[in-house]
Amino acid sequence: MPIESAVSRLAGGSLLADQAYRELKSAVLANRLRPGDALSVPALAARMGISRSPVREAVQRLIHDGLATHEPHRGAVVARVDVADVRQLYLLREVLEGLAARLATERLDAAKVAELRALLEEHEQVVTCGDDEERHTQMDMDYHRLIREVAGNDHLTAALDTIQGKAHLALHSLWRSPEAQRLAVAEHRRIFEAMTSGDPQAAEEAAREHIRRLRIRLAQMLPGEGSSGARMPSHHAERRTGDAG
Repeated sequence: MPIESAVSRLAGGSLLADQAYRELKSAVLANRLRPGDALSVPALAARMGISRSPVREAVQRLIHDGLATHEPHRGAVVARVDVADVRQLYLLREVLEGLAARLATERLDAAKVAELRALLEEHEQVVTCGDDEERHTQMDMDYHRLIREVAGNDHLTAALDTIQGKAHLALHSLWRSPEAQRLAVAEHRRIFEAMTSGDPQAAEEAAREHIRRLRIRLAQMLPGEGSSGARMPSHHAERRTGDAG
């Protein structure tokens, strides 16, 4: 997709690097910028109507997040999805999301229960309407992010923030199904019910089961299970719609 269609002009003001980072990250996770697409700092700066320095900083943050890489003779590009890396990523994410749910359950209070419930109910409405994939993706990430915020472990949060971005990139590139959003919300509901029951072990298992199911769905889509180093072409995502995580 051309940069003109992938990103929007920024309103200006302060913290331009943060604004540029959020815009680029959103474009990557919404599949407007696809694996292998060039992240040209001059072109992006011109499109967003800002100087190159904040865009350069934003691109470097994407590289740090694992959402972009630096390729010889091309510069920064949106990260390509590596099949072996996806398998390892979801194995690790399963354990860490389970731990986050366990810790969050132990620290949950009435205010955070209300916040989680409101986010979940709004997400359910978005999925029922079924016409806003980008909003679904953001709310999906917000739900997991709120759980790790309640968990209160900065090291766990830092690890999962990076993993979640790469995990969503993998989903966009490998598996896009009309059922994906519905499944994600149903599994989020089970995590919420386990957490609000006050059972840390049940919450951990519900969260792990959610990621385990995602991993199984992805495994069914991975080409050449025996070829661990295979990479998916960037056009693969064009054939499906929907996403979950």
